[in-house]
Amino acid sequence: MGELQEQAIRQHCKTLRMPTIGSQFARLAEAAVREEQSHIGYLEALLAAEMEEREGRAIARLLHEARLPRMKTLDEFEFDRSGVSAARLRELAEGGYIGRAEPVLLVGEAGTGKTHLATGLCVAASRQRRRVRFATATALINELAEASHANQLSRALGRWERLDLICIDELGYVPLAETACELMFQVIADRAEKAAVIVTTNLPFSEWSQVIPNPRLCKALIDRLTDRAHIITTGADSYRFRRTVAQRKNAKS
Repeated sequence: MGELQEQAIRQHCKTLRMPTIGSQFARLAEAAVREEQSHIGYLEALLAAEMEEREGRAIARLLHEARLPRMKTLDEFEFDRSGVSAARLRELAEGGYIGRAEPVLLVGEAGTGKTHLATGLCVAASRQRRRVRFATATALINELAEASHANQLSRALGRWERLDLICIDELGYVPLAETACELMFQVIADRAEKAAVIVTTNLPFSEWSQVIPNPRLCKALIDRLTDRAHIITTGADSYRFRRTVAQRKNAKS
């Protein structure tokens, strides 16, 4: 293959927006000669490389748009140190609950791995090419309140409604004003039986009235979230605290 021919191929690939083929065609051609591949085999290898690269870029973009607090997967979670069923979480990670628009509620004390598990489910969903968004309850409410003040609430709610999966983290850590509760309820009610939501909370449902003072709104919110929900308790024993203690013991030994 001559230099001019290689330059022409790279230019064609640039025009056609196939950068992976443009960067790998020569290397894959050499491999095809060594392995005595057919022309069809070589073409298949080129297209597979381009598709794999595009898939990787698409997933990277979805993960970026999800706004995860940090990149954590279920594979990194130490299930043997927690009371959470690894099989149950891995089944959820397959994504069936998203298609069925079923809520997932992670309930437990601080440090028991709720956010890690929620993040892991969000990563799994993004890798399945789902549109995901992660936010703390406070951040979500602040975003909607700002949109409301700018007369853009309907547009903001529409953006949240169009997502395949949303994760609301740390519901229950801060008492909410009634207006904030109403905004939260709008997001969750708009998704009921239509799209999936993950919620992490440190409070059992019997104590939600501590942060949602309006009893009717509190009951309605719980009803929406618990309908057909996967409720997973992570316990009261801080997984994070035990891990820190173990790390300090190992450092001293």
